[in-house]
Amino acid sequence: MYKEPILVRFGKRIQDCRKERQLSQEQLAELAGFHRTYIGMIERAERNITLCNIEKLAKALQIDICDLLK
Repeated sequence: MYKEPILVRFGKRIQDCRKERQLSQEQLAELAGFHRTYIGMIERAERNITLCNIEKLAKALQIDICDLLK
């Protein structure tokens, strides 16, 4: 199954940031106001999320939104 490279990179970045902060997918989801399965889908590049949701993830991870897009 083909996955857009940008979604793969973004999902990996979310996963790396989450693990650096020693958060489970469930904990990150709770902090961001999402369901746990949504975080998993983002990390697996199965979802193309909105800018609003990217901002929520950045806030939950306590990092600048620009740092998620590196």
